Amino acid sequence: MEIDIRHVARLARLDLDDAEAERLAAQLGQILDYVAQLDALDTSDVPPTTHVLPVSTPWREDEATARLDREEALAAAPEHDGQAFTVPKVV
Repeated sequence: MEIDIRHVARLARLDLDDAEAERLAAQLGQILDYVAQLDALDTSDVPPTTHVLPVSTPWREDEATARLDREEALAAAPEHDGQAFTVPKVV
């Protein structure tokens, strides 16, 4: 396991001392043991999900509504040129 920890640390550009590598090897071992326990469970009749809780995305019809008047929109702008918002140039 120590070799795996060193390899992963090198890929992640981490400089681990021996104590850190030993501690992380033990933690990784615990994680892998837990994953093995989960792998032993029969999940053949559990449907795949993308979220733990049901999530619904309400869709509405795309229909035209009254638009905001240009002068009304520009009235709240800190700066404008009479036609559009003006913002600082970003390069």
